[in-house]
Amino acid sequence: MYGCLPAADPDAPVLLVYSHHDVHAADAAEWRVTAPFSPFRRDGRLYGRGASDAKGQITTHLEAVRAHLANRSAPAVTVRYLIEGEEEIGSVHLADLLSEHADELSADVVMVSDTMLWSVREPTVCTAVRGSVTASLTVRGAERDLHSGAVSGAAADAALELSRLLCLLTDGSRRITLPGFYDPVAAPGPALRASLDSLPFDLPRWLADTGTFRADGEDGFTAPERLWTRPAVEVARLTAGRTDSPSLGLIPAEAGADLLLRLVPHQRADEVADQLRAWPAGHHRPGFGYELEISSTISDPYRTPEQHPALAALTRAVGRAYGSPARLIGNGGAAPAAQLARACDAPVLFFGTGLPGDGWHGPDESVEVEALRLGIRTLAAFLEELPSGLR
Repeated sequence: MYGCLPAADPDAPVLLVYSHHDVHAADAAEWRVTAPFSPFRRDGRLYGRGASDAKGQITTHLEAVRAHLANRSAPAVTVRYLIEGEEEIGSVHLADLLSEHADELSADVVMVSDTMLWSVREPTVCTAVRGSVTASLTVRGAERDLHSGAVSGAAADAALELSRLLCLLTDGSRRITLPGFYDPVAAPGPALRASLDSLPFDLPRWLADTGTFRADGEDGFTAPERLWTRPAVEVARLTAGRTDSPSLGLIPAEAGADLLLRLVPHQRADEVADQLRAWPAGHHRPGFGYELEISSTISDPYRTPEQHPALAALTRAVGRAYGSPARLIGNGGAAPAAQLARACDAPVLFFGTGLPGDGWHGPDESVEVEALRLGIRTLAAFLEELPSGLR
């Protein structure tokens, strides 16, 4: 979806807002508070699929413009909206769209609204998103599933072989073992570093909000550092054997894993994809078949230039909305920010209203109403701050 709200001044800066209206599939049987597509407000939260990722974030922009126009006939900047419907499947047609509609999507500044806050009590500005490379690794050990009673202990087990490979993907300190993987990884800039050092981090609260049992990851780094400044690898899905019935005592002929690598500036997704393609060859064992397929929808990481005046304008706007100065943070996930920056030849800012406990992609997804309210106040202030920051 595309929209444009022109400023009264034809020479005013142009802001392109990017977000997405598509959502992950929802199994209604898993939802307890409300049906997935029947929004419901309770205890200060709005429940429903997309409430936080990212329909709620789109709503903050629309309401912010409405507030901005309360006492004026046109916005202080020309605002263009690009709300896509394929983000959750990798934005497969975004590159073509950006190329074919370059004039309509040109901008002085791009704002991506598909990110998270730190909390509704702590004013923060996201300045970086990680890139991503997704892949499927499949191991085959036999022509068909084998009866364990006939071959156990002498036949190849694809699931065990896959497990061996996955264990080799990281070392004892949880560093990724792809040769050359860390060569481009640099320390965060001074502003983000200072923010990380001063950001209050409540580990028990974070564990409760995210529903995880422990903070894990690369040794020697805090949870915020792992989230925002360090690359990571995750196993997103494992498959082996019969999943629709009892195992029947069979050894699976095939096992598979979906891998997700998160990248940080200054890594390049295409280089990491090549490193991942080359990696299994050094660990093959005779008698097994291996297949690694890289997704076509890889994305580069992106970091907003710390000295750009548009970032200063956003930081001031967040401070106005919250009533206190904002710290800089990053975002643990990916977004097509680098792609937008290249296509529009413009810096990318980030502003989202999600929180770690919102349950993105899961049942009973929700958003704090206060986060939406603060988002509206922030974005309305940003529309006022941006012109002076770019002239």
